[in-house]
This record gives sequence, C-alpha cells and structure tokens, in this order.
Amino acid sequence: MRDRERGISSALQGLPASSDPAHLLPPEVCSLLNPAAIYANNEISLRDVEIYGFDYDYTLAQYADALHPEIFNAARDILVEHYKYPEGIRKYDYNPSFAIRGLHYDIQKSLLMKIDAFHYVQLGTAYRGLQPVPDEEVIDLYGGTQHIPLYQMSGFYGKGPSIKQFMDIFSLPEMALLSCVVDHFLGHGLEFDQAHLYKDVTDAIRDVHVKGLMYQWIERDMEKYILRGDETFAVLSRLVDHGKQLFLITNSPFSFVDKGMRHMVGPDWRQLFDVVIVQADKPSFFTDRRKPFRKLDEKGSLHWDRITRLEKGKIYRQGNLFDFLRLTEWRGPRVLYFGDHLYSDLADLMLRHGWRTGAIIPELEREIRIINTEQYMHSLTWQQALTGLLERMQTYQDAESQQVLAAWMKERQELRYITKALFNAQFGSIFRTFHNPTYFSRRLVRFSDLYMASLSCLLNYRVDFTFYPRRTPLQHEAPLWMDQLCTGCMKTPFLGDMAHIR
Repeated sequence: MRDRERGISSALQGLPASSDPAHLLPPEVCSLLNPAAIYANNEISLRDVEIYGFDYDYTLAQYADALHPEIFNAARDILVEHYKYPEGIRKYDYNPSFAIRGLHYDIQKSLLMKIDAFHYVQLGTAYRGLQPVPDEEVIDLYGGTQHIPLYQMSGFYGKGPSIKQFMDIFSLPEMALLSCVVDHFLGHGLEFDQAHLYKDVTDAIRDVHVKGLMYQWIERDMEKYILRGDETFAVLSRLVDHGKQLFLITNSPFSFVDKGMRHMVGPDWRQLFDVVIVQADKPSFFTDRRKPFRKLDEKGSLHWDRITRLEKGKIYRQGNLFDFLRLTEWRGPRVLYFGDHLYSDLADLMLRHGWRTGAIIPELEREIRIINTEQYMHSLTWQQALTGLLERMQTYQDAESQQVLAAWMKERQELRYITKALFNAQFGSIFRTFHNPTYFSRRLVRFSDLYMASLSCLLNYRVDFTFYPRRTPLQHEAPLWMDQLCTGCMKTPFLGDMAHIR
C-alpha cells in the first residue's frame, strides 16, 4: 500500500498547491449540510397548502432503534416455537449495523443486495446469509450481467414473485432475521426451499405486528420507544393555529394510536384533526373502492350505519380514498400528505391524485452528518478529481501514462470502498451506490415533493415558505468548476497539454 502511495506521489509531483484535495472544493460546496433542513424534489409553496395529512408510525410517532431487536427476537422465537425451525437460530442476535433500508431480496437465490437507479447491482453489496457473494458469482447468477430487469420480477409496490424491495424502517429487523436464518442453514449444510424460508420469516415478522406484540412493548414504555413527541405536538399546534386542516390516515389500530397521541399531544389530541382514519389498510386504501368507512365508538366497537360525512373528533376505520375525496372534497395540490413508506404512503397519492407529498426519512440525519465530515469531503473530492483524470488519461497509450492510469484506477476503487464503509460496511449509503443514485433514491425523487429526517423539521420554516429545488445539472450541463476540477486545475508532468483537452 505504501509503495503504491509513493508511486502516485511521485507521478503527481510538480502539481500546483491547488490540486490538494482540500483546495479542489469551491467555496460554495464547502458549506455544511443541515440535518434539520427540508429538501425539495419539486417546487412547492406552503402558502398554497390548506390541508395537511399524516401517517402515524415513523411519521407522527418516531420510534427508537431499541424497538428493532425486540421485533427480531420475537420473530426469531416464533420461527423456532411455532414454525419448528432449528434451536440453533436462537444464538443469533440483532445486528443494527448489518442492513439498510431500500435493499432488494432475490427470493429464489437467497440474495440480499443493493440496486441502483438503473437496475444494476452494486458489486460488493450482495449477501447470501451473512456472507458476501463474490462479484463474479453475482454476475454469473444473472446471466453474465449486473443488470436485473426488475419489471419482470417485481411489482409497482416493490413486491413480486421473485424480488422484493424492503422499503420501510420496520423491515430492518426482517432483513437481519432473514439473513441470520439463511446463514444458519448454509453453515450447517441444511437443505431448504428458498421461497418457503422467505415466507416463514416474513410471516413470523407479520405475526409480531398482527398479535400486537410491538404495540404492547411501546405502550408499556412510551418514554423509551417514542421520540420527539413534544416536537410533534408543536408541529400540529402550529398548523392549527395558522388555520390549516389536519387529518390522519394510519394502518395502526385506534387503541394504539390513541395511547401514543395522548403521550405526545395530550388527551384532547383528536380536536387537532378534522378526520382520523385507523386500520386503513394502505396501500389498498388508495386503490380499492369497495371498502366502506365504519365509525368506531370510544370503546373501539364498530357502528354499522352508513357514513355520509366525516366528522371532526370521530374515529373511522378502513374506508377508501375515493369516498374520502367525495366526502371531504380535499383534492389536488392544496393537500400535503406525510409518510415514511414511499410506496404504501406516497406513490398513489402523487401519481394518481395529484396531492403534494412529504417523505420522512430518519436515516437522512445520520447520513448528512457523515457527509459533513472532513474525511468524506476529502474522499469524495479526490474521487472526482481521479475520475476526471482517468477520463482524459485514456487518450494516451504510452507506457508511463498507462502505469499511472492503472495506479489511479486502483486508488479510485479503494476510495470508493472507504467512502461506502463510512455509511455502512456492507451496503453503504441508502441514497447512493458508488456514483449512481440507488433505486431507493429514484423512488424518493419520483414519489415525494419534499423529504426530511423528521416532521419536526417543519418547525424551522414559516407556514408560507416556498421550497425551491436546486437546479441539479445534467451531465451535459455540468458547471464550469467541475470541468476545471477534472482538468484545468491539474497539470501532470507527463501530459502538459491535458488542460487544453475538451
């Protein structure tokens, strides 16, 4: 490693001081990103928004990471006790650093992997069980290519017969458990049907939710599991004080939501909302016209009278968006709905109904803090510089140029892996592969006007604030400084005329 570094240093001697990575960033790029900011994919003025809608879990109620090992352990025990899986599975504990949101799982190949916006597997991010799969094997598994035609295997909501995308935060313990179970079977030479194993793990995770175990843990210790409750109260109160109408549509049951909202907001929380809908069964709530609304009383008992209007302070169960639109007449861009699940919460509302949407991405806060570190900035800057040099170096075929080219290519690849590991050792950032946006990022941009780490970010903006997305350059619109970064600032002793190449 040191010999290689000395070789690169020798090849670069004579470079001007401005070529040091710390000097390659123009001043405006050096500004630190704000983890509490709201980021816009689409221009939107809050002045035009009259109605605010919210999901509950991971939107109004933010949960502590301590919930994940509880889900993992309960589902693991269900597999052993009810599905008769080997006792050896109990030795596995939840690893919070293993998986990230947005990964894809190939059911027939037992392969957990990260895919970019162009449907290519990021090499080095494919795992079977807890072990990485060599790049050559991944390429061989998909017929000699990294490309996966997802449209053939996965539906609109990230679910299909062959590949599933894990999109919500609750899927983190599911991915961890799935990987541990596969690891146990492979490590002990046990034959298994990949589809059956996947279904059993998914059903065990579902049982944790359906049996109400997760609800019980949270209700027993809300101080431990619910975060930023006072900030949620501040957001809702502020909106109501400015004359905004609020509604809640959640898949969670009323008793659970009621206890959580009482903890965060107080006993009169329902007076803040014009409409409250529980057990909505999203995403079918947005597409299935057949399910009617039912009114719930204070004890949670159903009333069977026909619903002709949605009343403030009342609780409704199930229903569908089409009846909701008919009864409220809340349509189009004057409605802004917040949720954490890009498919179940946001996709249909944006694409089919023209609502404005806001995505809650808790991981954003941590990723921005990493991006703001000096190590990340220097690593990324030097990668960009090397990329520009490599592009232009290929013009020269002499031995000396080719030797330096090979050294730079190796260094660039090493920097990529170092940068990836800053976010997650196995899979990197949820937003990027080495250079492309991830498939998750592509969906985030497609289905959300705004995205932020938590709902409390709204407190940093006026209720009439306009969000202007920055003009992100297309490749043919790259700003001048980037071209200078790659060429004009850097003169190599063996390519004196490189700066003049365009």
